Amino acid sequence: MFSMSRDAAWAFGHGTVQARIRERVRTVSGGEVAGILVAVFWAILVSFLAVALARLAQTLKATTKLVAEVTEQAVPLLADASQAVRSAQTQIDRVDAIASDVQEVTSNASALSTTVASTFGGPLVKVAAFGYGVRRALGARKEDVPARASRRTVIVGRTVPAARRGKRNNREK
Repeated sequence: MFSMSRDAAWAFGHGTVQARIRERVRTVSGGEVAGILVAVFWAILVSFLAVALARLAQTLKATTKLVAEVTEQAVPLLADASQAVRSAQTQIDRVDAIASDVQEVTSNASALSTTVASTFGGPLVKVAAFGYGVRRALGARKEDVPARASRRTVIVGRTVPAARRGKRNNREK
């Protein structure tokens, strides 16, 4: 076999290791560096999109849960509101019936009042006028003063009844 000294073996072995390393390490071009950078940015972008999608999924789950809870609460409220509207409609129908009855009673009372006025009004006015005339005639005889004719006096464009004129004359005396 072939024998070598230790130093020679080390130098021989060292030279081959470096050559092997040089063979394996090769230089990277600018395009390869750019490709690596694009791949890294793509990975970061995909990570951010994954986080955003995860948050969006959580938001959608929370929204779905909220809509379900609102629906559970809204259905009884809508039933109560519907019942209240039905009750209000019933009350409005009752009030409408009462209002139509009141209108009928009012028209009947108006007709009755017109009938009473036309039937008894004329004769009652005549009786009242007759009674007034009789009282006046009897009152004038007691005083033994003849009844005066009613005169009117004009003061500054106004006509004053005799009764008021007499009161003014009494004040002046």
